[in-house]
This record gives sequence, structure tokens and C-alpha cells, in this order.
Amino acid sequence: MTGISSDLITKCQTEFSKDAKNQLSLNLGTKTDLLELCLDRQAIENTNHVFTHKVNEVKPMTNQKSSGRCWIYALFNCMRQKFVQKMNLDEFEFSQQYLFFWDKIERSYFFINAYVELAKKGEEPDGRLMSYLLSNPMNDGGQWDMLVNLVEKYGLIPKAVWPDSHSASSSRRMNNILNNKHREFASKLRKMVQDGCSSEQIEEAKNKMMETVYRVVVISLGKPPETFTWEFYDKSKKYTKIEGLTPLKFYQDHVKPVYNVLDKVCIVNDPRNEYNKLYTVEYLGNFANGRQIVYLNQPVEVLKYLAAASLRDNEAVWFGCDVGKHFANKIGALDTKIHNYDLVFGLSLLGMDKAQRLIYGESLMTHAMTLTGLSFDLEEKTEEEPKDESTQPVTLTPIKTSKWRVENSWGDDKGDKGYLVMTDDWFTEYVYEVVVDKKYIPQDKLDLLNQDVVVLPAWDPMGALACVQCDEHGHKSAKL
Repeated sequence: MTGISSDLITKCQTEFSKDAKNQLSLNLGTKTDLLELCLDRQAIENTNHVFTHKVNEVKPMTNQKSSGRCWIYALFNCMRQKFVQKMNLDEFEFSQQYLFFWDKIERSYFFINAYVELAKKGEEPDGRLMSYLLSNPMNDGGQWDMLVNLVEKYGLIPKAVWPDSHSASSSRRMNNILNNKHREFASKLRKMVQDGCSSEQIEEAKNKMMETVYRVVVISLGKPPETFTWEFYDKSKKYTKIEGLTPLKFYQDHVKPVYNVLDKVCIVNDPRNEYNKLYTVEYLGNFANGRQIVYLNQPVEVLKYLAAASLRDNEAVWFGCDVGKHFANKIGALDTKIHNYDLVFGLSLLGMDKAQRLIYGESLMTHAMTLTGLSFDLEEKTEEEPKDESTQPVTLTPIKTSKWRVENSWGDDKGDKGYLVMTDDWFTEYVYEVVVDKKYIPQDKLDLLNQDVVVLPAWDPMGALACVQCDEHGHKSAKL
């Protein structure tokens, strides 16, 4: 007989029976959720949502519901933090559906052009590259530079002007239709290339395909307003009405002066690859011939003290992480010690380092959220190095943080009314990127942005899109 031997099975059974604790774990594990079983009571008691530094936070707590729009929510949670101060508002939300709509349109055009390019290169549909790209072309998720593309071209609007449709907050049905058509598009365009069709014929086919995409997206999400009037009450209950706005004018006149997406820099921590280098990922994007998705790779300590510099200056921070690891959703804790797997199973889930987890498929960025606070073990008092007067001084003296405050986008019924607490150890292991204003970054780091970009393959984990959703039951789920 092939397969595992009877002797090895007997040995496993004997070793299991040697420890009476295993029987207790078996009794409990067969009738309860394993994460709940592994929760460490001491770690729970040590979890609190009190911080030495917090930015001015904004209401309401947002909820992306059953969609993978976390990357858009994280941007808006950063952006509105400055915007409400400028406009003297009590609370505010930007229309997440607005950027979501244009991302579906632009991303479709991006992939349709990619299918033609790859067909001309002779890429086979069952090859690794095409198989990867066709696995989920209409993924809801995204990366920072994709947001920059969208905001700079299409602007923004208040959510009160264009609130969510059903398919914005529950996008699976729409995405299934779009994915079906994209695979059909790839097939048709490949055949046209193989048949020697002219550029004009291919262009006409692409245009027809985009008409189909536009029809599906408009029926699902509605048609975004081209002009609008914004009416609101400020903190003093004063009524204001701003007429004749376009989304681009609204962004340029009212948002960009306090939050300019072009001034932000995406810093990543990828210990597999050389630090102080720029990286991108092949076929990662949402705009044909648009802004390249670029990462500046730095040690995780750099991400921490740049994030801390921003928070100390009352500016929230967009960040990407692997939210599914060592996460207690109900109490809102991201903590490598929150689950005691050793006590229950006699093992650790931290047997690989960060680089190994990336290499072996155990971890990648799955979710984007917003940093709004932090605590230090001891309050740091560091002298700032003099810099040019046109830039804000910043120090890269290592900091000793104990925890970070996180604004999520899964509603207000978990954690501290929707806010999470993230330990510094968890940041080290599972945070992959932060976005900070260039004014907090020393010039020698900014100069690194001028070098040539190293291109990683399309399936590299650094090309993962932030797309974890919270479904109607409040559970985490990957947007597949």
C-alpha cells in the first residue's frame, strides 16, 4: 500500500495521547471557533485603546460592507481628517463609490490594452502571466498610486451628493459579470491578433468592449454627476451652499490645498529585496499609460518613524498590511500574542520571518487602513536636524513605540467603536507599506525616487491589492 505507513500513524497517535492537554484541546476545538479557543486572556486584559498621541479624528466611522474598497476608504479617512478642519465640519464622508466607478472603467481599459499587448507577444492563455491576470481582473482592491491616478483625473465629490448603490456595497455580482466579459475580451482580442487584423479593426473592437463595460457599470452603480451643488451645515450650524462644482474643481479648490495626493510617497518594507531601491510590479495598475505604481523599499524602522512624524504633526497615515494574521476582530486587536497557539496546538505561527512568509506565500498585503495615533514606551525627545527652511524638519532617530491606533472601515461595532489597536511587534511583522507626505522624509531618501525602477513579476506578492472586505456578518473575507 502507498501513502503514509501504519507505523507512522501509530506513532502520531501515541505522541498525541502522551499529553492530556491535547484531549482537552480536542474536546474544546471540536465545538468552538479555533481563533476564539486560542485567544490569550492575558493579552486581552493588556489591550486598551488609550494613546499618547492621536490626530483629530472624524465621524462617522465608515463601512465598506461587502466590497473590497478598503484602499479608497483609507485614503478618504486620511483626506477628510484635514478637510473637515478647513471647512469647519463636525463630520463628513467623500463618495467612495465615485472613485470606485471610475476605477472599474479605467481598469477595464487598462486590461483590454494589456490583452492586445500580450497577444502580440505570443503569451499563451494558460501561461503563468495570462492565467494570473485573468484570475480576477476586476478585483475591487488597489494600491496607492492607483488612487493618485483616479483623484488627479476625476476629482472627488461628497458622499451626500452621490451615496452608495447596492452594488457598491455588495460588489460580487457586478464583478462576476465584468470578469466573465474580460475573459471573453481576452479570447477575442487574441484571435484578432492571430488572424492579422489591422490596428483600426482592433481599436474598434476595444471601443465596443468598453461600451459594454460602461453599460454594466452604470446599470450597477449609477451615472456619476458631472456637476453638482453642495449644501451643508458647519459646526456652528451655519448653512452653506456651493454651486457650480465639478468633481475636479471640488478637489482642486477645496481638498487639494490641505491634502495633495501628489505630495505623498509610498514607502514599503520588503525584506526579500534590497533596501533604498525603487520597485514596481509588471502589469500592476489601473490606467493605460498612467502613473506607474512605485515603491521605495526601506527597513521597517523607517516606516515607523516616518509614520510617527506624520501622526505627531496631526496628519493621519494610509497604510497596507496583512490584516488576517493574529487579529482579534471583536476586541479590535492586531497583536502577535493575542492567540496562544502553543497552548492549544503545541505550535507557533511565527516560525518564519517576514521575508520567508512573502517567499512561501504565507503573507502579503490584504487590507488598507488609516493610522490615527500611537503610544511610546517612554516619550521620545529627539533633536531635529536642521533642514532647508522650505521643508519641515524631521528626525530619523529610532523611536520606541508600544502600540498604534488604527481607523478601520468595517463599521463601529467592533474594537473601540471601529478603531483597532496594533502592537508594535505586529507592525514589524505584518505592515508592508505606509504613505506619508514628502515633507516628513529627509532629502537623502527623497533623492532615491530619481533612480531606475526594478520591475518585479506580475505575481509577486508586492503586487497584492488591498481588498479585504467585511461581509454582512462582520467577518473578514478576501474579495475573490
